[in-house]
This record gives sequence, C-alpha cells and structure tokens, in this order.
Amino acid sequence: MIRRQPLKLLFYLSLLIVILLVGYKTYLNLFMQDFTSVHAAQVEKIYQRVKPGEPVRFAVVGNINNSIGIFEDRIIPELNTDNPDFMVSAGNAVSGGGEDKYRALYGSLGHLNIPYLLTFGPHEYEDFGSFRFYDHFGPHFYSIRTGNVRLIFMDSTGKTPWRWQIRWLNDLLNQDTSNARILFIANPPLEPEKNPLFDEKDDYLAPPEFRDALMALIRKRDIDAVFSTNVSTYSEQTIDGTEFITTGGAGGLVLNNDNSFYHYVDVTVSPDGEVTHTLQRLNIGRHPVGKTLESLWFFVYSLIYSGYLNFLILLGVFVAITVKLYQVIFVGKDYYPDYDLDPTPWLDQHLRVAMFTNNYLPFIGGVPISIERLRRGLRFLKDEVLVVAPAYKGQPANETGVVRVPSLLAMGENREFRLANIFLRRIRRAVKAFKPDLIHVHHPFWLGSLGLFMGRRLLRVPVVYTYHTRLEHYAHFVPLPGLLFRNLISHALIKRFANKCDAVIVPTYSTEEYLRMLGVKTPTFVQPTGIEYDRFQAVTPEQIAELRNELGLTDEKVLISVSRLSNEKNIDFMIDALAALRKRARTPFRFLMIGDGHQRDRLQEKIERLGLADCVTLVGPVPPDQMAVWYRLGDLFVFASKSETQGMVILEAMAAGLPVVAVRSSGIDDVVRQGMNGFKTPERQDQWLSRVQYLLEHDDERRELSEQALAFAADFSVEHFAGDVRYIYATTLAMAKKRKARIN
Repeated sequence: MIRRQPLKLLFYLSLLIVILLVGYKTYLNLFMQDFTSVHAAQVEKIYQRVKPGEPVRFAVVGNINNSIGIFEDRIIPELNTDNPDFMVSAGNAVSGGGEDKYRALYGSLGHLNIPYLLTFGPHEYEDFGSFRFYDHFGPHFYSIRTGNVRLIFMDSTGKTPWRWQIRWLNDLLNQDTSNARILFIANPPLEPEKNPLFDEKDDYLAPPEFRDALMALIRKRDIDAVFSTNVSTYSEQTIDGTEFITTGGAGGLVLNNDNSFYHYVDVTVSPDGEVTHTLQRLNIGRHPVGKTLESLWFFVYSLIYSGYLNFLILLGVFVAITVKLYQVIFVGKDYYPDYDLDPTPWLDQHLRVAMFTNNYLPFIGGVPISIERLRRGLRFLKDEVLVVAPAYKGQPANETGVVRVPSLLAMGENREFRLANIFLRRIRRAVKAFKPDLIHVHHPFWLGSLGLFMGRRLLRVPVVYTYHTRLEHYAHFVPLPGLLFRNLISHALIKRFANKCDAVIVPTYSTEEYLRMLGVKTPTFVQPTGIEYDRFQAVTPEQIAELRNELGLTDEKVLISVSRLSNEKNIDFMIDALAALRKRARTPFRFLMIGDGHQRDRLQEKIERLGLADCVTLVGPVPPDQMAVWYRLGDLFVFASKSETQGMVILEAMAAGLPVVAVRSSGIDDVVRQGMNGFKTPERQDQWLSRVQYLLEHDDERRELSEQALAFAADFSVEHFAGDVRYIYATTLAMAKKRKARIN
C-alpha cells in the first residue's frame, strides 16, 4: 500500500498534465494567430515613435537564445520601463532555427512595449531556419533609416553570397545622406582583445575575403559603429574611428566574470550624427537549480509553440505514462499460471489444427520430421490436421491433408530453403474451408507469418508457435550483415513474433529461459519433440549385420552423427577433432556422417586432404524409414552443432542405445545428462575428443551409459508427444475463451 500510493499520485499528476496540455494547445490554436512579415509592421512603429530632428535611442541585445529567465523575465521589463525608441537583436535571438524556437521567440517579443528588429544570425539559420526567418520577419539583409541614422543589417551565415552583399552595401552607402551609420552583423569581424572562453574560429566572420572586403568598406564609408554577437562576451574596440562592439549576454550561457555577463547596450544617436553608447549590466547570479528549471520550462514552452507533430509526440508520451501507471496501480496482476483453466471441453472433442511450416517432407530436417510425427500422432488421436507447406520435387503425388505452395525463391546450394508464394488466394480459401479450431506455426516468418495473420485477423482463432530453430546461427543464409542479423534482427524477430501468439512451445527448459531473457511474455510450454521409440527397438541383428557387410565394416568401433551438412552444424570441429583422435586412440574407429547439404563437396575435400577417407565417410541422405538401422549400427553418437533447440537426433540415438558426446549448447544441455547417458563438453577440441576416446576404449562404461540412454529415451515416444501437445492446444483454447469472455 505504501508502494502504490506515490504511483497513484504520479498517475493523477500525469493525467492532469495531459488535460492541461490539451487545453493549452487548444487555447494557442484559438487565440494565437500565425505571424508573417513582422519587420514591416515594426518599421512602421519605429517611424511613428522617432520624430524628425530628435535624437534616436535604442537598445541592442545579443544572444537572446530564447531565454525566458533572463531576456523575458529580466531584460524586457527593464526595456519597457526605460522605454527606448526600439530594440535591435544583433543575432542569435533563437536557440535554433526550428519552427518551435521562432514561435517561442515571437511569444517572448510580444511582451515588449516597443518595436524591435532582428539580425539574421547563425542560430536563426540552422535547422533550415532561413526560410522561417524570411516568412516570419523579413529579408536576411536589409536597411532602414530612422531620424538621421542609417541602420544596416547584414547576413553573416553564408546564406546570401558575400560579394552580392558588399556590392549592395557599397551602392546603398553611395546614395546615403544620413549623419550616422550603424551596421549589425551577427558574426564578429574582429576577435575581442580578451578572448572569451570556449569561442571557436567558426564563431567569427568568414571567409577572410568577406571580412577584409567589409572592413575596407567600413573604413571607406565612415561606418560609426558595428554591433555583433555569437560569442558570450562584451567587448568594444575602436579602429579608424569605428566602434566594434561584441554583445553576447541577453540570455545565453555566460560565465559571470569581467568579460562574460548578462547585459544590453543603450545606444543614442544625436540629430547631428554623434553616436554614444552605455553598457547596461545586469547583476544576476543565477543558481544552477534555476538554470535547470528554466531549461526544462523552455523545452515544454517551445514544444507548446511548435507544430502538431511535436505536440502529439509530447501528448503521446504523457498518455503512455498515464496508461502504464494505470496498469501498474489499478490493474491487478497474477504472475502465477491460471489454475482455474479447464481444458476438458476441448480434450473431449476432436480438434481441427492447421499447421504452417517453411519446410516439410520430402525435405529432410529436424523440423519436417517433428511436424510429421506430430501430425501422425494427432491423427491417431482422431484429430484433423491440415499442413500448409512449400512444394518440392519428389513429393507424394496424392497426399491428403497438405496444401502445397509453389516457391517464389529457393535459397541454399541444394535449394533447401524456400520462400513459398504466400500471396496465393487458394491458401486462404483452403484454410478457411478447413475451419480450424487452432493454428500451429513452426517458423516466425513467411508462411509462419501468414499463419499468424490468418489466425489473428481472418479466422479469430488461437495461434500456437513452436520455437524449433536458433535463427542467429543461420546468418549465412540471410543477405544482411552477419553481426546485425545475429545480434539484433534474429532476436527481435523471435520476440515480436512470439509475443503476438497465444502460446509458445519450446523443447527444453534452457530454450524457455532464452525466450524469457529476450522478453517473450506469451505463456510458454516445455514439450520435447517425440521420437519413434518402438521403431528403434524393432531393428533385428540381421538388418544390422547386412548393413555392416554393405559398408565393409569389420571390428572397428562405429561413431554416428546425423546432421545437415551446413555451416551452423559445426561439422569441421568434429572432423578436426577426429583427425587428432586417430593419432592418439588405440581403438580403430569409423565415423559415419549421415546427412546432406551445401557443404558436402568442401567437407569431402577436407577429409581427403587430412587423409581421413578410410575412417570418415559422408554417407549422404538416408530415407527416414531406414534411419533406425543406421543408428543401431553405431557404438557412439557424436555431435557438435550449437544451433539446436533440442537435438532430436540425440534422442533418436539414445533410443538406439547410443551414448552421446556433444558440444554443450542450449538444446543439448537438457537432454544429455552428464555421466548418465553421455557427456557434454565446451567447444574445445581436447575435451571433446578426450570424452570420445574414453568411451571408445572403455567398453563397460560405454555399455552402462548405453542402457541408461535407452531408458531415458523411452519417455519421449511419439504417442506421449502428441498427447502432451494436444493438452497444450486445449489449454490454449481455454485461455482464449476466458480472454474473450473478459473482453466482452
């Protein structure tokens, strides 16, 4: 209760801010009109205030920088009290050229009781501000005459070519009859005698040709004073009778020392053209907290004056905070599973399940075999299954319960990865006609994405996702930078996809932990893939003997591995380790690598180069119905892949009574029990081959692990697998029904 009370107050505070923002924005839109050509109106006001034959008095400020605490709260009240004829900004009136900064400045200037003119400076120019200055105020360089003084405003930003400005100024002064001439240019043509801290070369007028030409014209045409800004200092120098004054203290950051302080300059021009000025220093020692609060207020203030986009962003942030706080404070959460769910109604009926997969038989791989076993198990339990999968050469001619989709693109050396044409309408028609109770997707993209879309949008049925594959290990198949795919895209893809599903099935607890670390919040069920345990027990000694004779095996021990011949399966690691093992092992062995893939030719060349052709054989693909005999042929199963989520071939090897030596990874850790049904090692060649050598040379220990591996695999039959997945389906349907009832 103590913890929630501050959150509740924060929630109502956030809600109040949202209401105030909406109300204030409405006020601004109703009462604050747009502003254009402001300088034209200001010049008219100046003409009305300055009477012929009278002295002209005005204030010069520099580096306003949209300051509210200094310029708006301190300088403007003094100017309103002192009441000069008008005010001139020597540049950098805004902190940046964005629309929000110009609107904030216009709001501040609205507090002045006197007219004003602005110099186009670097801050006015940045962030594409040049066109905003032109629209809101006027030209980037211009001149006016008031009383008997000529005020000249030049562009030092590079927006206007300097040669054109020099020509314009020369022509202007040729015709000018004023008694006094004062020039305003934001970037100082001279560096102060006492250099301010933190100034840079770019702060001063450039290029050198512009500066030299301007200085020559100033000397030739008797300019009385030049006002600049852009550095946080006050400086005055006299050269050839011209006063060069740098003023940078009207609101920007200053150091509060003898050279850098808050100020403005009071200028008077007599009717006969005598120009005098007085420094008006502000004694302000601002506390750091005050500066921080002013910065925060200006941030909000400038956003309020900005366009709809920034306002919507700010509003959206507070709405998001409000919603989140509401959920944290007022919405009760139960992080335990919902034990009140009753899956019985769905367990008592025959389910209709549509499966979407990016690969399927006759393509040989762990995912297709797992899907086929689940399909057979569910059909044995009287459920109806429809599989949506790519089309392959050699697929069954008259298969039922499968929608084959032609491919747009096939990747990989053997075209094993296919992008099916998910845009075909017949897919949707077939699935709709099937009327599934639930959709089961086996990949987080392409056909998997289509399945998710149909389940959530078209059919409104729950979607279950099985996480089969560690995508980050398949970066070599993706036309993207490998590190980008491995470290970012693959994890983000899985997280986003899994969180859109109603349930996720993972084969091991280590895989479940990985998904939780990614941020997957969907209910997750650990369910290892089933194996055809009885098929391995049905293999006869005669079948094994026949295969041994066919392969020319004698008394050597047989190492078996089953894997696609691809980079992510780490087969080079095993070949290198076995080359070292051959030199040190007393027991002869034969390694049979079952599987095919785009790396076959390269691996075969490596085997021959290492002189291993007599003891290492790339068997190639073996039909699924013959795999049990090949497993039973072996004495030991070896594995080095790090891309598995379960390693179904390891369970199959155990069902054939083979102990396992594997490289430790997320999919292996839960299946291989150290010293019980095999060994798992780090990806270190010496440790891995040491375990292999130990089991080759110690028959009693190998037989003990073999018996325990066989007993371990007995719990993973296809029948158990299908029944457990069916229970997950029923639970997911119960969750969906309860969620729908809560919404309604």
